[in-house]
Amino acid sequence: MISLKKIKQVIHGFVKFRPLLSELVKRDLKVRYRHSVLGMIWTVLNPLLSMIVLTIVFSNMFRMNIDNFPLYALIGNIVFCYNSESTTQSMNAIIWNSSLIKKVYIPKYLFPLSNVMSGLVNFGFSFIAMIIVMLFTGAPFYPTFITVWIPLVYLTLFAFGLSLILCSINVFFRDMQHLYTVFTTAWMYLSGVFYTIDIIPKEIRGIVEFNPMYQYISFFRTVIMDGVFPDLSHNLICIAWSLGMIIAGLLVFYKTQDKFILHI
Repeated sequence: MISLKKIKQVIHGFVKFRPLLSELVKRDLKVRYRHSVLGMIWTVLNPLLSMIVLTIVFSNMFRMNIDNFPLYALIGNIVFCYNSESTTQSMNAIIWNSSLIKKVYIPKYLFPLSNVMSGLVNFGFSFIAMIIVMLFTGAPFYPTFITVWIPLVYLTLFAFGLSLILCSINVFFRDMQHLYTVFTTAWMYLSGVFYTIDIIPKEIRGIVEFNPMYQYISFFRTVIMDGVFPDLSHNLICIAWSLGMIIAGLLVFYKTQDKFILHI
């Protein structure tokens, strides 16, 4: 189990190596857009272009009768992409930094954490795209908009916990990165990114509702589009998934990290 002493060590290490974490995040962002002409502008353009495609396909061809479908699809897309891109990048965090790990002591969890933090920066730029769509479509800005940081904290904790598990497994089982690509595709279709849960047969609707990404996406949509803060039960579900994943991630990571050096 994760002891109180271990938690204090993690917090102390985070504070001590915070400047290094900042440099790792900057490096991740530079590497991602190193050969791109538009650079980080793509973090705004990508969700906008994806929204246009989703709107054409699902709002028109499949007759999705959802109020302000462009905003509905965009929120689902940027929330899901934040988690999937962060965890996918984090999967190789230990392997890609093997030379640094072999030379000096650095808390190894900083590497997947830096990928999640760089994903958070990208999410911030994608959020700009969402505000542009809100202005363009005339969507109201409800007071609950300022609470959007709450589901973002839930999602970030979840993504970090999952990243710890994935990067630990990938050190020993490199095929994990290929399997995860297939998994995220199926995960997206079960997360309500571009549809409402009403179209799902009641027999399998519980599977979608149990999906943590569906819960997080619904939380974002509720505070942004409906102007309502989710009830206690919705918050507790999101908290349970976030804390459960971060605890599981730390357990797996600390149980396996001493063996990383033998496989990288």
